[in-house]
Amino acid sequence: MKLVRIISIVLLLLFVADIARYFVYPDVGRLVEENPAKTAFMESREAEWQREGLVNKKIDQKWVSLHNVSQNLIKAVLIAEDDKFWQHEGFDYQAIERAIEKNILAKKFKMGGSTISQQLAKNLYLSPSKNPVRKIKEAILTWRLEKTLSKRRILELYVNVAEWGDGIFGIGQAARHYYGVSAASLSAKQASRLAAILPNPILYSPTGSSRYVRNRSNIIYAIMRKRGIVVPDYREVMALTPDTTAVVDSVVIGVPEYLLEQAASSDSSASKVSEKNGAVPAGNGEGGSAIPSGNKNTSAP
Repeated sequence: MKLVRIISIVLLLLFVADIARYFVYPDVGRLVEENPAKTAFMESREAEWQREGLVNKKIDQKWVSLHNVSQNLIKAVLIAEDDKFWQHEGFDYQAIERAIEKNILAKKFKMGGSTISQQLAKNLYLSPSKNPVRKIKEAILTWRLEKTLSKRRILELYVNVAEWGDGIFGIGQAARHYYGVSAASLSAKQASRLAAILPNPILYSPTGSSRYVRNRSNIIYAIMRKRGIVVPDYREVMALTPDTTAVVDSVVIGVPEYLLEQAASSDSSASKVSEKNGAVPAGNGEGGSAIPSGNKNTSAP
């Protein structure tokens, strides 16, 4: 019995040490100026290809700085993945609470509710596995990333190390692969479809015919329009059968509803009202998670 107790204590100490080391290792400070050559997720994918005998398959990545990434893509990703990114300090506690409730109901440990900072920590340093121990390590690394890096740098790292398809890492390569354009030239529609696949880029393609991708991207695009990130063009405004299936949040900045109604009307007074009110205001805002939870953000940033 004494030997069993000693072994148990040793194993417990090793377990604690394995978790505690993430408070000092790896050196996240290097990410302030250095771009990671290869992430834990990339290594995991390479190991998977080796097991499948795909020895010639390689990581496909093109790094781009954040100022060379389309604002459409940045806004779409924030809406889809982490709508409170600029407000939280690494953790969206409401999203985590909802995820836990769903896990309890499903009687499975799926977690979810991860912020972009948490996803970056996982992609850079951890495995894709879903278990409580990995989540503890992820939390420690997320806290360190938020304390060390600026929000802008976290976002730049994320869009460059996230997987956007089978072996396609980084938005630079994803833009070229799917649409034949640079990351800076992505349109709002293209950006919304790319953001829509992030939960499972291996299963879904932004250029495919998946109903899931189509519906999710429509919601993202609708919120972008609602917030004034995207100004609808003439054809969209004058469409006889506008898309009314997408559920949008309660943000009302952007294109005022009465302008859209007037544009679709034959009343000549619409032009007078437009002249009186001036240019359509542009909005910008990231509140609660807009897509997964349907949270309502009524405050203009």
